[in-house]
Amino acid sequence: MRDINTFRGCLVGGAAGDALGYAVEFMKESEIFARYGKNGITEFRLRGGVAHISDDTQMTLFTANGLLNNTADGHKVPYTKSIAQCYRDWYVTQREKFPPFGYRPSSWLMELPELYSTRAPGMTCLSAIESGADGSVEHPINTSKGCGGVMRVAPIGLYFSYSDMSFDQSDMLGAQAAALTHGHSLGNIPAAVLVHIIRRICEKKNMPLDIIVSEAVGSARRLFPDNSHIAYFTELMEKAVYLSGQELDDISAIHRLGEGWVAEETLAVAVYCALKYSDNFEKAIIAAVNHNGDSDSTGAVTGNILGAYLGFDAIPEKFRTSLELCDVIIEIADDMCRFGPESIEGFSAFERKYKAEKRA
Repeated sequence: MRDINTFRGCLVGGAAGDALGYAVEFMKESEIFARYGKNGITEFRLRGGVAHISDDTQMTLFTANGLLNNTADGHKVPYTKSIAQCYRDWYVTQREKFPPFGYRPSSWLMELPELYSTRAPGMTCLSAIESGADGSVEHPINTSKGCGGVMRVAPIGLYFSYSDMSFDQSDMLGAQAAALTHGHSLGNIPAAVLVHIIRRICEKKNMPLDIIVSEAVGSARRLFPDNSHIAYFTELMEKAVYLSGQELDDISAIHRLGEGWVAEETLAVAVYCALKYSDNFEKAIIAAVNHNGDSDSTGAVTGNILGAYLGFDAIPEKFRTSLELCDVIIEIADDMCRFGPESIEGFSAFERKYKAEKRA
């Protein structure tokens, strides 16, 4: 049974990790600890009373909107087409003022003025979407393996939980959604693994997280058996699991995994933090953001995993009350939980919100 606590936990948890890390994304460790103290940043940095999300959470929301649009439209096009159109909507929010003049949106999210804010969007995402966002695993749009693909695909794992779609199919959809903008196989294989992790968390409440990670990596090895980078990726993920069980400080462990600017390192850091602190959401995201690298992305993916694993109720109140667009994030999570990938008929409010022809 689909659990709203898991859906909310995944999306709000990801946004909380993103917002915590966004404040220090481009800071070195020495700067972080000099400004925030020996434990680094542990509380939201508020601007006007709000903890800002970054492009990571923005694009995650548009991924979810694309999935819901596809269902409302009766699956007339592949999911990747619906997701790509919503990414094009997101691109408009990064280039236009609210409301955009003469643009016909697919996403109801474009009705929110707060999303018309540039929060350090990735140049690969921007350039790829400007070019059409039409890459695929089979036909790469570029050679980028940046983390802009993996940081936005958690909704896919949520949405297809308890559905007729096989794990292999939903894993590959995660890879294809990342490949819309990131062509290197290490830019999209980690997305397949994250989708698998999130979906398995949804469906197997009592399965240990390390077993879930091992299963997800094994699935990737099966789906991409001839990929020249799969052995390296597997070794990195195994290292993350191993380090999570060692008596080693977090900074030293994360240095052995990378800085998170590329997708495989983002996922490795997130897996390490989620496993190391599998019973403590706050400790996990704090560890995930206090390092030299791409703090908002490693924080976001850690928050997605552990937010789903522990549930919304395990996220401390301080990481919810000041979180930008928290009510919208919860609304999207609730819609995804209530309206699965099966075609919906007779839900007029859902159709008005997500059906493209009713939004025209």
